[in-house]
Amino acid sequence: MSRRVRQRVEEDGKKKVDSPSYIVIGDEDLAPKAQEYVDWTTLPYDTVIHLFTLMNYRDRASLASTCKTWRSLGASSCLWSSLDLRAHKFDLSVAASLATRCADLQKVRFRGLDSADAISKLRARSLLEISGDYCRKITDATLSMVAARHEALESLQLGPDFCERITSDAIRVIAFCCPRLKKLRLSGMRDVSAEAIESLAKHCSLLSDLGFLDCLNINEEALGKVVSVRYLSVAGTSNMNWNVAAENWEKLPKLTALDVSRTSIDHIAVFRLLKSSRSLKVLCALNCPMLEDDKSFSSDRFKGKALLAMFNDIFAALASIFADISKKPKDIFSYWRDLKSKDKGIDEIMRWVEWIISHTLLRIAESNSQGLNEFWLNQGAALLLSLMQSSQEDVQERAATGLATFIVVDDENASIDCGRAEAVMRDGGIRLLLKLAKSWREGLQSEAAKAIANLSVNAKVAKAVAEEGGIKVLAGLAKSMNRLVAEEAAGGLWNLSVGEEHKNAIADAGGVNALVQLIFRWPSGCDGVLERAAGALANLAADDKCSTEVARAGGVHALVMLARNCKYEGAQEQAARALANLAAHGDSNDNNAAVGQETGSLEALVQLTQSPHEGVKQEAAGALWNLSFDDKNRESIAAFGGVEALVALAKSCSNASTGLQERAAGALWGLSVSEANSIAIGQEGGIPPLIALARSEAEDVHETAAGALWNLAYNPGNALRIVAEGGVIALVQLCSSSISKMARFMAALALAYMFDGRMDEYAMIGSSSEGTAKNVSLAGARIVALKHIEAFITTFMEPQIFAAAALSSAPSMLAQVTEKARISEAGHLRCSGSEIGRFVTMLRNPSSVLKACAAFALLQFTIPGGRHAMHHASLMQNGGEARVLRSAAAAANMPREAKIFAKIVLRNLEHYQAETSKGKKVSYK
Repeated sequence: MSRRVRQRVEEDGKKKVDSPSYIVIGDEDLAPKAQEYVDWTTLPYDTVIHLFTLMNYRDRASLASTCKTWRSLGASSCLWSSLDLRAHKFDLSVAASLATRCADLQKVRFRGLDSADAISKLRARSLLEISGDYCRKITDATLSMVAARHEALESLQLGPDFCERITSDAIRVIAFCCPRLKKLRLSGMRDVSAEAIESLAKHCSLLSDLGFLDCLNINEEALGKVVSVRYLSVAGTSNMNWNVAAENWEKLPKLTALDVSRTSIDHIAVFRLLKSSRSLKVLCALNCPMLEDDKSFSSDRFKGKALLAMFNDIFAALASIFADISKKPKDIFSYWRDLKSKDKGIDEIMRWVEWIISHTLLRIAESNSQGLNEFWLNQGAALLLSLMQSSQEDVQERAATGLATFIVVDDENASIDCGRAEAVMRDGGIRLLLKLAKSWREGLQSEAAKAIANLSVNAKVAKAVAEEGGIKVLAGLAKSMNRLVAEEAAGGLWNLSVGEEHKNAIADAGGVNALVQLIFRWPSGCDGVLERAAGALANLAADDKCSTEVARAGGVHALVMLARNCKYEGAQEQAARALANLAAHGDSNDNNAAVGQETGSLEALVQLTQSPHEGVKQEAAGALWNLSFDDKNRESIAAFGGVEALVALAKSCSNASTGLQERAAGALWGLSVSEANSIAIGQEGGIPPLIALARSEAEDVHETAAGALWNLAYNPGNALRIVAEGGVIALVQLCSSSISKMARFMAALALAYMFDGRMDEYAMIGSSSEGTAKNVSLAGARIVALKHIEAFITTFMEPQIFAAAALSSAPSMLAQVTEKARISEAGHLRCSGSEIGRFVTMLRNPSSVLKACAAFALLQFTIPGGRHAMHHASLMQNGGEARVLRSAAAAANMPREAKIFAKIVLRNLEHYQAETSKGKKVSYK
């Protein structure tokens, strides 16, 4: 007997190739002409170049490869003024291949040490802006080399990751080599010495934007000597002497905006800076505990100056720097962006404010500090949504990342704050994120997809994402050749696929095929992509229709390949879960057999049950449980060492999660349907751990353990082992006290198997004295077992109804008995012909209790509406069991309850025979 577990959670066109030419299109050329092929090479060059500007670098390369003309256009200097290399492998060899196109390169964004080392090989002597992240491994030597090779550099930004290996020595080199430097922002340095800062003041006379963020120590007095600075940020910096800082910085003649967010600044220093600095217009002090603790402090007295703090209305504070504004404060960013005639000074301030606030909000969100919920709901979410509409790409990215981060309250358990997520949805955040996700810029695509994925954990937001067309957008992004974009898109589909209402929509949008192809595209070294793709496929495979789509798209092969070859536990776990869900539809499609027939699948799953990671073991055992539903799979699992592996798992999981315990017992239950496997499980020592699991207080665990013991108990040797290990007491307790009707039912059937007389004969083999001792022991156990079997059956018998049914076999009376006796979950059990035969044989047992138990079991297996009732009826009709049932119903020595149950079974068989004769489609699989 086995039960499966389900996991819930273009029209062809021809290209006519002519020699390249520049054609001016006249009116007559605009008229459509029938049956004429489009000659793409006749497009004006400026049109082609515009197409190039709308593509990422990978797509540009593909388009440029179509012909010589477009290859030449693709190398145009105007297309290579800016490079974003973060999502690409960028090393010395790649840099050398790009060098011929980078003579006019002005801006580059990179990620990591290897990319930083390779920047100099681009030979972009006119490079003006460099921005990098993941900079923890970048050293003074690398940064000094970059500075020395790019004397024209005007902007250098490294962060937000900490630059832990960069010291003040590198800053001095930058100051000496890059005299035109206007902007310098570095994150996470340990110490910024006075000598380094003074070098900047001496050599970089144009330096107006300076930021040392999240540093340990900064020389406050030296910063007061950088007289050219207009925008200064020391956000997140520790060990600041604010008396010294205020005394020196208030004298900076051009200081326009200052960021001291996430520091220990107090109201005294803030008051002094705002009062004494004549040029200061904006002071950003977000998440400064000492300042916020002083409830009496107010910035209203400083007219024309904006204090951006959590206890202030930040939008209103920013609005105050504009001379005339009639818009609502919350619309200040859109008002400023839409201005046709902008004040240069205010424009610079607002662009700096966008950058600073986006950085600070991301840092606050990452820290997941307590007590900020009111801020996030009242201002934080709205600020992030406003910043997502910035014209600065890095601001947009950070705002989207901040949005993805601030809603997460427990990253390990994927828990989000529903109030924050729904606030984003109400303020139009879903539409804004989907707009960013449609951008050609891959950095925006990945961060927007990440935010959509996190928000979609909330069911209401997931529904909104689907209604706004988000499923189609994510399915498209999952096809991206950019690993980061594809990974976040797969994560979005994973979270959306939790909802049953979204599964078919994902399949219809091409999501299934995209997810399968991700596994083939990045089969190793891309753990995040593989885990998310497999997780989404696992959710989709739980749906019958989508399960077929996954198999049709090559998902079985992809997931088995992942289970066999991937070493990352997250991907292993999700691959095993996906295979389990694919195999859970054995009675409705061929996926169960297909998974078992895939080369290496069963062997890989058996191996995964020995993983050191509990989640992997749990899902692998669940997959083997479902796969054991198929006869061939069952024997193959055993051949690959499945019995030994699962018994070892059952022995080791006494302190594990209930999920692992349930699946370990369930897999043994499935394998034990085979007589050979049943004997092997007993000999391998599988009975003691199953008895221990049967004592579990968790309903799912003791239910599956009871199922396994039921199958095992039919073998007399196993039955004797169950008695010897104290299993009778465990089964009796289940039979009498479990809240699960199924557990009580299967415990009763296990006891019935054990004491039908065959075990007594087996126990007599051996010495006569030993046999006598065993007989005495078995006799007592038999009395207890039969007593509780009888009591169990009695709980399903209404005395008045039974008395009436004994006098009359009217259909209405039998229907009442059936309704009272029905165990709905028993309809999910599927018996083989031999198992049905065991209960038919038990009808002839001398024990009246066992006769009643056998008839009661056959009733459960044939009640109309049961999942496998038609299958069981077919087995009984084909085996001629109806004759035995008629004899039982009429026999004088048959107990009353057995007679009534037998009559109901006969009535059920007649029902199915009638249904079949009417020509209705009936499955006997």
